[in-house]
Amino acid sequence: MPSGVHIHNVRGQLFEAAERVLLRDGPDALTSRAVTEEANCAKGVLHRHFTDFDAFLAELVLTRVRGIEDRTTTLRAATGTGSVVDNLVDALEDLFGPVTVAIVALLTFRDGLRARLREAGLTGIPLVVQGTAMIAAYLTAERESGRLAAAADIDTLAPTLVGAGHLLFADRTSAPPQPDTVRKMVTTVMADALRPARS
Repeated sequence: MPSGVHIHNVRGQLFEAAERVLLRDGPDALTSRAVTEEANCAKGVLHRHFTDFDAFLAELVLTRVRGIEDRTTTLRAATGTGSVVDNLVDALEDLFGPVTVAIVALLTFRDGLRARLREAGLTGIPLVVQGTAMIAAYLTAERESGRLAAAADIDTLAPTLVGAGHLLFADRTSAPPQPDTVRKMVTTVMADALRPARS
């Protein structure tokens, strides 16, 4: 694309292009050139909007983090409705979509990206940390509603669900786990915390 052509929502188009490259070719293939070629724009477009490629990737991750924060509000609103297990299964399947799994893999080997994210206040493994906070907020609300035992250990349950969920979804080369597999894991983890449904 000629450099003089105006692109609407440049950042959004570049992020979508990066996600397509991640999903199709994996984290190793994610370069600024690959992103701009995928977005069908001049190489300089990315660098007009971001100081460098790690800054671009950091903003991509931060955009995903904000999405998890929005999902937290939706999940908490489900408190007291449906079943706790169903709500958790849906939340984990949404959290560990293919793009998130690919980004978590990307984070493991890009030191510059991790440094940028630490500067932005994100510690641990971004997306996984926010996902754990999302699950913890929901479980806390369900405990307050009486659907979980008063002694339910949220600080253990939330990271256990997210950690086990990540292991189930982490293999990018195969299909996502079957819903029954995710449900079995959630049911097992939550077995002692769930209160019987009121009749």
